[in-house]
Amino acid sequence: MAFTMRAVKVPPNSASLEEARHRVFDFFKQACRSIPTVMEIYNLDDVVTPSQLRSTIAKEIRKNQNITNPKVIDMLLFKGMEELNNIVEHAKQRHHVIGQYVIGQEGLVHELGSKDEGSSAFLKKFYTSNYF
Repeated sequence: MAFTMRAVKVPPNSASLEEARHRVFDFFKQACRSIPTVMEIYNLDDVVTPSQLRSTIAKEIRKNQNITNPKVIDMLLFKGMEELNNIVEHAKQRHHVIGQYVIGQEGLVHELGSKDEGSSAFLKKFYTSNYF
């Protein structure tokens, strides 16, 4: 199987916010183009659809939409390219990809709330008093 990306190269710094914005769009396109490869490598067809992965990528990018410093945007783009490269070159295992990009943080939060239901009043009081 041929890999679409070989090595992460450090791009030159963006001169302006508009150039950094253009690079973000290019990264999003590159990430979306690699979705079929990721779906095939990690056998994700039974867990998630390509459109759900695309929306997860967009959500991760939108998390940082309020950043206006081009150097910070370049650093985040480098980290994103490195992450995409690790995923495409199969440096992560299937459960890592599913946990980070399919289930996400919302799934972990829901699990934590349901574990406390069957506890006794003594344990609930003990847990609340000993958590820092």
